[in-house]
Amino acid sequence: MDVTEEQHIDAVRAHLIRRYQFLDTDRVDHAIDTAHHRFDGCQIRDFVPLLVQRAATRALDDSLTITPSTAYPTVPEAP
Repeated sequence: MDVTEEQHIDAVRAHLIRRYQFLDTDRVDHAIDTAHHRFDGCQIRDFVPLLVQRAATRALDDSLTITPSTAYPTVPEAP
């Protein structure tokens, strides 16, 4: 039985939903769909699911990173 690209993407989706269970599944789905559409029109499809997983993971990880400017609120100095 051949496994289709969509079946691989579904496996990636299930894996990332488990990995990021603290995030809304719509957010995970959006990261996967966005990454997947980056490869529309590519003729060689063998590695697309792996590349989608890496791109979606990077996007989700980056969205969770706290930048120094947001980590601590700034308080204006008194005159």
